[in-house]
Amino acid sequence: MIRILGIDPGSHITGYGVIEMQSNRLVYIANGCIRTKADDLAGRLHDIFRAVDEIVTQYTPHEVAIESVFVSRNVDSALKLGQARGSAITAVALRHLPVIEYTPSEIKKAVVGRGNASKLQVQHMIKALLGLKEQQQADAADALAVAICHGHSRSALRQRGRLANTRSSSRWRLKG
Repeated sequence: MIRILGIDPGSHITGYGVIEMQSNRLVYIANGCIRTKADDLAGRLHDIFRAVDEIVTQYTPHEVAIESVFVSRNVDSALKLGQARGSAITAVALRHLPVIEYTPSEIKKAVVGRGNASKLQVQHMIKALLGLKEQQQADAADALAVAICHGHSRSALRQRGRLANTRSSSRWRLKG
């Protein structure tokens, strides 16, 4: 059994999703959104850091997967997104948890089967894959998709030597 925390970063709303991989079975644990309250960027980054730290404490994941930054038209938004990612990554890195990054198209392809799937398609597949009764909020569903993507990619990472088993525990970690 491996517990995975998926993070869909954003400077105003950061989604998180926690799943367990039990053999090849996906098991839903939790999801939600971190809604920052601060008016300034530094305050929002602090909110993200503290909330991710609390999520790690509460759910004790073995590995963390996060969506990588993509640059669309607005460079300023991409920079803020990168800072939000950095805040979340720092919170888990301080706990010595491995952090694996996936592009939006890798995540969508792993969950929906197409790299250009819509948010609605991702939400629908998350509901179906995890056997949830209700469709999840978009950011939380995206975070669950990140976790599922990593769950499906773990064996390939091990085969390529990017994920190694530590002898002192049953946890896996990303090789440097």
